[in-house]
Amino acid sequence: MTSVSENTEAQDEKSQISRPSDSKSLIATTSASQLLKSDLAIEELMAEEQKCDTVSSCIWSDEDNDEILEAINKDEPKEEPPTNRPSWANKIEYLLAHVGFSVGLSTIWRFPYLCFHNGGGSFLIIYILMLYLIGVPLLFLEMAAGQRMRQGSIGVWKVISPWMGGVGYSSFMVCCIVGSYYSVLMAWNLFYLVQSFQSPLPWSTCPLLKNSSSFDPECERTTSTTYFWYRNVLKATDEIEVGGLPIMHLSVSLFVTWFIICVSMIKGPKSTGKMLYVSVLLPYFILFCLLIRSLMLEGAHFGLKNLLAAKLPALYSVEVWRRTGNQLFLSMGPGFGSFTAISSYIPRANNCVMDAFVVALLNLTASLTATVFVFAVMGHVATENTERCYMRNAETVLGLIASRVLPVEASPPESIYLHPSSIYSRWLKSLPQQLKDMVLPYMSTCSIAQELKEVMEGPGVAIVAFTDLICVFSGSTFWAITTFVLLVSLGLSTMTGIMQGIITPLQDTFSSLGKYRKLLTVGVCVPMFLGSLIFVRPSGSYYVNLLDDYWVSLPIFFIIILENIAMAWIYGARRFLADLITMLGRPISPIYRWLWCFLSPFVLLVLFVSTLIHLLLKNLTYLAWDSSISNEVIRVYPSWAKVLLIILIAITILPVPAYFLYTLIGVDFTVSMIHSRTAVIFTPEAKGNSLKPHPWLQEKSALCESWWEKRMH
Repeated sequence: MTSVSENTEAQDEKSQISRPSDSKSLIATTSASQLLKSDLAIEELMAEEQKCDTVSSCIWSDEDNDEILEAINKDEPKEEPPTNRPSWANKIEYLLAHVGFSVGLSTIWRFPYLCFHNGGGSFLIIYILMLYLIGVPLLFLEMAAGQRMRQGSIGVWKVISPWMGGVGYSSFMVCCIVGSYYSVLMAWNLFYLVQSFQSPLPWSTCPLLKNSSSFDPECERTTSTTYFWYRNVLKATDEIEVGGLPIMHLSVSLFVTWFIICVSMIKGPKSTGKMLYVSVLLPYFILFCLLIRSLMLEGAHFGLKNLLAAKLPALYSVEVWRRTGNQLFLSMGPGFGSFTAISSYIPRANNCVMDAFVVALLNLTASLTATVFVFAVMGHVATENTERCYMRNAETVLGLIASRVLPVEASPPESIYLHPSSIYSRWLKSLPQQLKDMVLPYMSTCSIAQELKEVMEGPGVAIVAFTDLICVFSGSTFWAITTFVLLVSLGLSTMTGIMQGIITPLQDTFSSLGKYRKLLTVGVCVPMFLGSLIFVRPSGSYYVNLLDDYWVSLPIFFIIILENIAMAWIYGARRFLADLITMLGRPISPIYRWLWCFLSPFVLLVLFVSTLIHLLLKNLTYLAWDSSISNEVIRVYPSWAKVLLIILIAITILPVPAYFLYTLIGVDFTVSMIHSRTAVIFTPEAKGNSLKPHPWLQEKSALCESWWEKRMH
């Protein structure tokens, strides 16, 4: 199917000769009188050219949609032009690719933490509001652009606006850097998965010293899960400055990770689609099982009650909105170019409007399911900790009674050991006030709300928090295997999307590489594996934190802002909507134009500025392991790490101004003589793949050109 964009592009190409009023044309006149005549002719042409346009470009209402559809139905051929581009086997695989990329590890382990620390229910309200007002329109924009242009991120933005062609290269760079360290997250989970095939789990207890029955004193000063993470998995150094060679077992896990990624990508959508049935559907099934199991735990209702409690001050906090926006865009994944690449393998008639809503809904479902699971388990842990506190207080009172410090009347009932939560408070209330005043100074405060707060703050690393959660369940080995299969699957499907954002633009930019898909895939995976080895050194996790916490947000916001501006204001939102109405053959709500033109740029700019200010004003810190005290400590990144951060931000942003200058300096001009004695018009020669003009528009454009030449003559 040929779209209105092709029609409009054909008019643009023809009217580069026939309409010197176009902003890209440079007119050199031979005399002032001839220039005056040309200006009068231009004014007449601007009025006459409306007769040459058969499709209205003003999409503000549903009536305009109907007019466009009526014009398209008369003249537009229904068949889609043949193409040699590979495609997804079916719509399900296409949707799974989108969902797999958008539902990643941050959806599972960052969303619940942010929800707890940013207002609970208020955070959910803000997130859902931003998801459907900002996230879905931008998701729809990227999907539609890839589906319409049938190219990856680099080719799409060159076609939409040559001046913004660098945006695609920036997306490509972001995918390369994120893919390098994101694969390490998957390698960590893969190592934990292998270690889970043991009973008891290796992180459930502290290890024994060699040739001794005593536990490692370093482990005894902390928790067994934290010790296992820093000392067994990472073999972490105390500071980022301390280097070292890559850790062997993590290097092997990383190699296996990249091998799996390479095999799943090597045949393009055909091989990727089959893998997605497992890596996307399995996590949802596991999440559902974990949710059911967590809701059966004692105290789960308390965690859910705290989840649903909305804190109104959070709704007015700029910081909460900034964190919510960061989570939304890092979780959904716009700006990476992956949605554009995935959509380029689907027929143009596909309903991408509905697809954007489906992907957003499934992403939200996964986030909420993981959040309910985490809050339910944390509610259970908080309840157990509170009951232990009750029992310690009861034991303390009995000890004081035995030593005759307190009277026998203060004795707790024996049933307190069976139902401490209900009996403890009832016992305290039954004590006379004088006796209660004697007992309370010897007892510690037991608050389930405080216990929940301490549990949620818990370990500073998400993967350690998950190992703590696993130990709560009976049959922890089974649940450990299940949980890490979930996390590995999520990482694999996200990495598949990231790799689509790398390989697809390379194939489109260098068409000869399309014949060697297998060689290209291997050629991309091998250097990325080698680059990832820097993150599996003893200090490698600190570099991962540097990039994930402080680097990735700014380039992503910068890219999304430019994509939004390029589509809404340079290419034209109403023109793009007309393209989509033609492409889909159905009306589209004009509300998207308002969202693209006004709301999205404003919100994105506010998020970008607030994130930049946050980085400039805040000390860049990381959570490090201090072996001397066997605990996590907060350290400040050294100055060279800040320089590295600035360099990486510059590298990802630099392609935009660089390509702009390249286009400005390197455009080839062809000289078109409209009349040798009147005017010479210089028009930029189109580079790369341009949109092909529609036959019926060629004919009408030729009539306009003929009319213009007569007027100029």
